[in-house]
Amino acid sequence: MVPVVIDTNVFVAGLRSGGGASRAVIHGALAGTLQPLFGNALWMEYQDLLGRPVWGDATTAQERRDVLAALAGGAQAIVTHNLRDLRGGELRLGNLRVLTPAQCLEEWK
Repeated sequence: MVPVVIDTNVFVAGLRSGGGASRAVIHGALAGTLQPLFGNALWMEYQDLLGRPVWGDATTAQERRDVLAALAGGAQAIVTHNLRDLRGGELRLGNLRVLTPAQCLEEWK
């Protein structure tokens, strides 16, 4: 199991779409291939995000809460679409890497 931090933008994209890399990252977390980790600030951002009108009809509020409750743990990567905000994906904090969903899937397929 690969520990990663899944940014909220990947969480939203994965639950709004019927496919794609973000959806596959969420599936990997639920299947046990990836182990999502949450700090307090990120967990609070997720909680706030559940109440925002960004979801569309792809999932219900209960499904979103269930998926969030199923995720949690020593990250090797942050999976995000916001590479620009994290120095173009070059950020290194020890062994912590910043990857797009597609890079994550390629790295740990």
